[in-house]
Amino acid sequence: MASAAQIVALFDAGADPDEALLDRVFFALSDPVRRAILQRLGDEALLVSELAAPFDISLQAVSRHIQVLVRAGLVQQQRTGRISRCSLLAGPIFAVAVWINRYSKYWQEQFDILAAMLEEDSEPRRRKRRAAGRTTKTGRQV
Repeated sequence: MASAAQIVALFDAGADPDEALLDRVFFALSDPVRRAILQRLGDEALLVSELAAPFDISLQAVSRHIQVLVRAGLVQQQRTGRISRCSLLAGPIFAVAVWINRYSKYWQEQFDILAAMLEEDSEPRRRKRRAAGRTTKTGRQV
């Protein structure tokens, strides 16, 4: 699990998170049940039984999903006797976001090209509208 200091160091140095962290986080995020669990934990810490409630799977299956999230460093599980409370740890998501962000220049270039094409396409239309909207002093269209 990446600590906050490690994540800040990654961000500051522009370095990549280690491959094992990326693998664990991407694997954890690859399942829709695990993504839904993370989304529910975004607001507050919840009991495992509370996390399992909306899913049509067994409590044991939800517990296995939670363990994948724990191994990825995305969830912290605190046990008090038989009661287990889970909370979100967003640090690894931030580390992955830093890694993904290095590719933003590629899609930003595509957005820039699209914006230029749209601007180019809309320019003749603006000229037509301006020309269509011109009138003489007598009120006739030019």
